[in-house]
Amino acid sequence: MARNSRGGRDVHGVVLLDKPRELGSNQVLQMVKRLFRARKAGHTGSLDRLASGLLPICLGEATKLSGFLLNADKRYRAGVRLGIRTETGDAEGAVIDTRPVPPLSERTIEVALARFRGPIEQIPPMHSALKHQGQRLYKLAHQGITVERKPREVVIHRLVCTRWDPERLELDIECSKGTYVRTLSEDIGEALGTTAHVDELRRVGSGPFGEEEMVSLRALEEAEESASLDRHLTPMEAVLSGWPAVSLSRDTSWYLRRGQPVRVPHAPTSGWVRLHADDERFMGVGEVLDDGRVAPRRLVGGG
Repeated sequence: MARNSRGGRDVHGVVLLDKPRELGSNQVLQMVKRLFRARKAGHTGSLDRLASGLLPICLGEATKLSGFLLNADKRYRAGVRLGIRTETGDAEGAVIDTRPVPPLSERTIEVALARFRGPIEQIPPMHSALKHQGQRLYKLAHQGITVERKPREVVIHRLVCTRWDPERLELDIECSKGTYVRTLSEDIGEALGTTAHVDELRRVGSGPFGEEEMVSLRALEEAEESASLDRHLTPMEAVLSGWPAVSLSRDTSWYLRRGQPVRVPHAPTSGWVRLHADDERFMGVGEVLDDGRVAPRRLVGGG
């Protein structure tokens, strides 16, 4: 991992950070970047300050792959407080509505949750990072401005209530990119005949990565003190775990590095692939064209 002339390190890989509550995603991104003295870093989709859990942080050449994690399915554990609606849809917002909570049973909860499995439409909340005419929605919301938002289709792959009491649900959620758990929770509250907000949220999965692989900020700080920080780096090709791999010869690697599609024996006949050089070094992402050649789509160095 070479030093850069500007003082940063050319360090490449993914840190599977367990983001603590009350810290912003960009805040912890900068903390991790400083710890690794990395020249380049980026995260793969922010978590609210209220939320904790998996925030993959890409360093160096791994930032070229961050979009694949941004677009990946996510998994959450959420606590949903019934009977209270807040301005932001979570526990940080001011209370704007209260309603009685009807008697609950496993049956009534399951009937309500079943309505939200599969493809659904959500209206993005005003307290979100989406933009309207160049302005973040949450900034407009802070000014008391509400604008019309178009519904967006998302997919809820899994939605299960793991615990409940008369005023609170605990949910396991697996969903597509762009799903707002706060909006989902409010809609579940409505389906149960009341209202709701998220009082606890933890992301436990993003694409191929899970909760058991996370590392805390404290562990990173201790590793920095003992000069063992880089052992917490996950290889960047792990972002594409499960994708078919294509091994290239020295000649085909040379042409592909120069942007030219190449023919590769025994390559898949369609779709996206991981590219590896003849020495097994990871080269990046390719796509199989209609004529069977493999075209470079996102190449990396530092593998």
